[in-house]
Amino acid sequence: MTTDSAPSSAARPLVLGSTSRYRRELLARLGLPFATDAPAVNETPRAGESPRDLALRLALAKARDVASRQPEAIVIGSDQVADLAGQPLGKPGDHARAVAQLRAMRGRTVIFQTALSVVCLAAGFEQSDLAAVEVRFRWLEDDEIERYLRAEQPYDCAGSAKSEGLGIALLDAIHSDDPTALIGLPLIRTTRLLRAAGLRLP
Repeated sequence: MTTDSAPSSAARPLVLGSTSRYRRELLARLGLPFATDAPAVNETPRAGESPRDLALRLALAKARDVASRQPEAIVIGSDQVADLAGQPLGKPGDHARAVAQLRAMRGRTVIFQTALSVVCLAAGFEQSDLAAVEVRFRWLEDDEIERYLRAEQPYDCAGSAKSEGLGIALLDAIHSDDPTALIGLPLIRTTRLLRAAGLRLP
């Protein structure tokens, strides 16, 4: 979804519409001052909705929700959905669900759909993009799954594994054109959209 590019607007505040510490840490790499604001969005998938469409819809909904309260700001919204043969896998939330997710993914390829939206109501700017990351999991024995989950407890991560940590040992391969997308925020696409919204970056 695209509108005309916004005029240069270096004075506009930047807001990350997320409570994710992973996205906050990634955005901080750009050296830009920003605030965070928690979006109030129902993340329940719609009937028949693909993981890709779900991620895009939620990223835009989050950005729009925060922008409605901060219309002068440039707002970033993002969402990630793990796509296992067309079925969405969200954050497990607890140990039992994480075990079930990793058992379902072992020996298989999962597409992590990481969507991004940037919205500025005052400028009439709205653009979205998506990074699809292909992740191939090794065949994991039950005891490997148990040891990993006890060690890292990735219950707030879609797909139940942290590739930036010990979770990398669960994988055979990662294919992506935007390296930070798997962690939760595709920074190449983020900088592209922020420049289009009028922010100056190095």
